[in-house]
Amino acid sequence: MKHLIEVEKERVGEGEGRPSRGPVYRSAFAKDGFPPPVPGLDSCWDVFRISVEKYPGNKMLGRRETVNGKAGDYSWLTYKEVYDLVVKVGLSIRACGVEKGGRCGIYGINCPEWMISMQACNAHGIYCVPLYDTLGAGAVEFIISHAEVSIAFAEEKKIPEVLKTLPKAREYLKTLVSFGKVTPEQREEVEKFGMAIFSWEEFLKVGENKQFDLPVKKKTDICTIMYTSGTTGDPKGVLISNNSIITLITGVKQLLQNVNEELVSTDVYMSYLPLAHIFDRVLEELFIHHGASIGFWRGDVKLLVEDMGALKPTIFCAVPRVLDRIYSGLMEKLSSGGFLKQKLFGVAYSYKQYNMKKGHKHWEAAPICDKIVFSKVKQGLGGKVRLILSGAAPLAAHIEAFLRVVACAHVVQGYGLTETCAGTFVSLPNDVSMLGTVGPPVPNVDVCLESVPEMGYDALATKPRGEICVRGDTLFSGYYKREDLTEEVLVDGWFHTGDVGEWQENGTMKIIDRKKNIFKLSQGEYVAVENLENVYGLVPDIDSIWVYGNSFESFLVAVVNPNKQALESWAEENGISGDFASLCENPKAKEYIIGQLNKVAKESKLKGFEFIKQVHLDPVPFDMDRDLLTPTYKKKRPQLLKYYKGAIDNMYKSMK
Repeated sequence: MKHLIEVEKERVGEGEGRPSRGPVYRSAFAKDGFPPPVPGLDSCWDVFRISVEKYPGNKMLGRRETVNGKAGDYSWLTYKEVYDLVVKVGLSIRACGVEKGGRCGIYGINCPEWMISMQACNAHGIYCVPLYDTLGAGAVEFIISHAEVSIAFAEEKKIPEVLKTLPKAREYLKTLVSFGKVTPEQREEVEKFGMAIFSWEEFLKVGENKQFDLPVKKKTDICTIMYTSGTTGDPKGVLISNNSIITLITGVKQLLQNVNEELVSTDVYMSYLPLAHIFDRVLEELFIHHGASIGFWRGDVKLLVEDMGALKPTIFCAVPRVLDRIYSGLMEKLSSGGFLKQKLFGVAYSYKQYNMKKGHKHWEAAPICDKIVFSKVKQGLGGKVRLILSGAAPLAAHIEAFLRVVACAHVVQGYGLTETCAGTFVSLPNDVSMLGTVGPPVPNVDVCLESVPEMGYDALATKPRGEICVRGDTLFSGYYKREDLTEEVLVDGWFHTGDVGEWQENGTMKIIDRKKNIFKLSQGEYVAVENLENVYGLVPDIDSIWVYGNSFESFLVAVVNPNKQALESWAEENGISGDFASLCENPKAKEYIIGQLNKVAKESKLKGFEFIKQVHLDPVPFDMDRDLLTPTYKKKRPQLLKYYKGAIDNMYKSMK
């Protein structure tokens, strides 16, 4: 456990009825204690304000200009120019009657206006509440009402989505601001509800000639409410304080200094991961703290690499799905490159990988190979990337290993949740032994494992396994209006993540399971599987369904017990012969069942990633004889996965 220090010895059976906990560990970089607070840095507003004072002329926010239908270069606002706009927006928000502690919604893809609106909230102690619809139908309306959002900013093309929340959201929502223009029809619709709507340019003038003092902001003040998936429907509002974010910033700063990769004011970040999620939010705060530059994408994943070519970022943060696309693109180019190119690449790859495994840093392992073979990969990412960070879901080990060799950059993997302010673990540069893990903890949290007896995981075993529990100032302040849920996951100061981890001998953490039936797909979207099974259970042609997905795949598959009478009736109508078992093998029958599932999915307004893409039809119902159900007929998911593993693998292969 060379990357860890032990803080407290194991405490078996701590608390009445609690499972046993393993020893408490923290990063070896925190052997002298957690990083001390930065003087004067008490809120997210201070992060931005101090950087404006230090780096007023530095480029801060950039977007690509479109000239004659073609994307041109990035145009930039400096820190001082952004500050001046933030002041105007803040005065206009206050002029609309929103005070400290009020709620401001922001809805749309990342753009300069998103960041400017957020900083205006930070300035006046207003809770920033990201609004986004990937949580399910009606999520925007739910969040506006639940968080009591009184003013909302929205991307121009998202305005119609906000209008769909009326009149229900009208109880709280009083002001709507478009990042672009407002049509006369939209203005008429909003005004008939007694609300106000402004274009961006109009709103900048609302606070003109008005004066509002900035309120005093404390570390403990809530900065943002971020909504995440609930296991049975309604999203949960995660309360994040100023202290959580600034604590994470100081911890990550110390970590980067310890591995000689600290950020500098000339660094450039590509902003495309949603600012509505904590991962990108804290990363952008980190870059702002260093006076670095943030360039925004155009909102189309197909154009992301092109945007990177124009921006030339130095740090690239991604979810596994994006890195998977990059990997697939590289492999496709390689396979079409001819025998000699493939041979050269293979030799260069093996040589560099061999040297890296011997302990050589990536830039000294094979400099000639980098120059002749791998530099094209680096150029494809803009040419200046020195660090690639993967987060939000596990990165497949073969993709991580490949990129570590060919990207000519550090490739590291991190782990965290909204409730832990994104950063909890991160692997370290130039350490190949960390491949397939999320690394050791960041230097401002304590971590332990708690046994999960019902799943056979023992935190005190020779190879410790158990639910990952986290303690420290990066933790959230609770779920908004849900003290019951808060008390479930926060016990004696420890946040229970619901993820099952395994300590590795080198002090890194490997994520191996999920305690509850909610998981992420490879693009970082959460799937509440029980909720989906309830929706798909409405299909009259099926008796039972088990929905499956994992963090290495981007879509869902399912094992279905079809209704015998319904399937035989369909076969007869379509001139298909055979007994029930053979019908379940018939590709046309599978297409039919997928069609019925899709029909219900559309009617229930499920998101695209919640649709079932492939099915395996089993004529034998799930039963206790095969250990697939409990005596109370609940699905035993680990046993279902073990039993149907071959079918699952075949379904994913067939889609690729």
